[in-house]
Amino acid sequence: MTELNNLDAGKPPIHLTDVDYDIIAGLALGIERQRPDLSRMLLEEIDRAELHEPGSLPADAVTIGSEVEVLDAHTGVTRRLRLVLPAEADVDAGRVSILTPIGAGLIGLTAGQSIDWPYPNGDTRLLKILKVTRP
Repeated sequence: MTELNNLDAGKPPIHLTDVDYDIIAGLALGIERQRPDLSRMLLEEIDRAELHEPGSLPADAVTIGSEVEVLDAHTGVTRRLRLVLPAEADVDAGRVSILTPIGAGLIGLTAGQSIDWPYPNGDTRLLKILKVTRP
């Protein structure tokens, strides 16, 4: 199904606020013609999410604006990323758009969960979420 997650049954649970759900759905529908695969992946991910009011969202769930510390299990390198809206993205500054495969894969996950992330060279790397700091 998606490149970022295991088969449907093996996907980790994800958590979203109603607000993030609406924002992501709008962005996904907006890119449907230009990036149909990413659009479909985002819509499938948010449709399986457990929705929460902002105050009841797990404290370590990745939301738009979250800073996420991830471990690349292949290299042992730890990176800090901030998940942002497309207009705020700056890879060199560690700000990753929700409209990228890694951004789409991180949204809604919690500390301790992992995703398989496709690298541009075709390799897949396991990224483990070590820490989530929300704004």
